[in-house]
Amino acid sequence: MEGILNVLKPPGMTSHNVVDFIRKTFKIKKVGHTGTLDPDAAGVLPICIGYATKFTSYLMEQKKRYRFEITFGFSTDTLDKSGKIIDSGPVVLIKDEELFQVLNKFKGNIKQVPPMYSAKKIKGKKLYEYAREGKTIDIPPIEVTIYNIELIEYKPPYQLLIDVECSKGTYVRSLVRDICEELNMPGYMSMLIRTQVGPFRIEESYTIEEVKEGKAKIQPVDIFLDMPSAKLTALDSDRILKGQFIKNSYGIETSPFKLYDNNGKFIGIGVLHQDKIRPKRILLRGK
Repeated sequence: MEGILNVLKPPGMTSHNVVDFIRKTFKIKKVGHTGTLDPDAAGVLPICIGYATKFTSYLMEQKKRYRFEITFGFSTDTLDKSGKIIDSGPVVLIKDEELFQVLNKFKGNIKQVPPMYSAKKIKGKKLYEYAREGKTIDIPPIEVTIYNIELIEYKPPYQLLIDVECSKGTYVRSLVRDICEELNMPGYMSMLIRTQVGPFRIEESYTIEEVKEGKAKIQPVDIFLDMPSAKLTALDSDRILKGQFIKNSYGIETSPFKLYDNNGKFIGIGVLHQDKIRPKRILLRGK
């Protein structure tokens, strides 16, 4: 059994909990997810099963979409509703023009400081471990890309509902913190739903109950890898599966790319090495 399962993670369940659930349900050890969701968050969590776990890193590179809610009035140490209140202040009505100007400031390549309560590692230690020890450290900003940010609803004066399309590594809680700072009001992320990861959409995801009932469909991993492809000859397929380099006689110009054998079966990912094709991730070796 191998492939990708588009799971709808419910709030209150960690991403690791979902992986354990899939392992037990399908009685298979090789299971991994393609990007952690906070325990309180819900939404798309693509799960790699079997040999598909070899390609998790490629799936994690894809764009993500979120819908999140900001509630004004106070802020927390975790930047979401699970934390302790660390600040409070008056809430004022925001003019539409000001709101759109603020959101537009976050479009494009931006730098953000990861939340103190996150799994980001500094000096080999997760930030939340420092936080739990009561330690404060300097957190270097990271660069992320906001491809689009859109106001969905404003419930004056206390709540904003926003959609964002962003790159891998974007912390929505940090985005919420920075938006609140621009608006000069304390606030926190009161809701987060991941609506899409690359081609995986929330409308096509399966609930935990549907997985239990056997209604979930596992999809082949290659159809979700957004890259060019090459169909190899029988001889070249055999060489690639043995870990050997082959001549680039297929007109491939960019890396990475999907490799298929002479029967059209997906066998892995290759990269260019000078004038040759080198196997990067393959399903089987020595056969």
